[in-house]
Amino acid sequence: MATPHHARRSDTRSRIQDVALKLFAEQGYEKTSLREIAERLDVTKAALYYHFKTKEDLLLSISEDLSAPVDELIAWAQGQPRTLATKQEVLRRYSDALWGATDLFRFFQENQATVRDLAIGESFRERITALSELLKEPDSSMTAQVRSLTALFAMHAGMHATQNVEGDPEEKRAAVLEVALDLLAQADADLVTN
Repeated sequence: MATPHHARRSDTRSRIQDVALKLFAEQGYEKTSLREIAERLDVTKAALYYHFKTKEDLLLSISEDLSAPVDELIAWAQGQPRTLATKQEVLRRYSDALWGATDLFRFFQENQATVRDLAIGESFRERITALSELLKEPDSSMTAQVRSLTALFAMHAGMHATQNVEGDPEEKRAAVLEVALDLLAQADADLVTN
């Protein structure tokens, strides 16, 4: 009978994470209290403390859960040959992860100063650095390296820029990915010609 209780507990944990992330994104991390999260969930503060001792613990758990696909992607890519096809697959999978965590992305965008000072800011930077290293070739021209790195950041910028644009979310995602893949192909073409 331990499994149903565990499933129920992890469901509560997920609900807490979802509500907290929405509140963090809506009103900012600093302005959101654990009491407010508990009220929104209609649970006691003690019930919330059972799962998370601090606001930062809560935010860290959200970030870790939503970043797990990126960690898996990095581990996978590090074991692959450094080909254009591998790099394209990195961008495709990163696109899936990014668009699968839109609330977290929105939170990062709107709370940059806070994120910079917290542990999640450092782990986010480490993931971006690892992805950047997988996409660029150190012995390529500066232009090719900039294109490779810009492909990654084009996904962030494109996602941010299309948030308030009318249109089908899948169409937006495809367009952003296409731009990133174009930059990567241009970087690869620079490699071949040099």
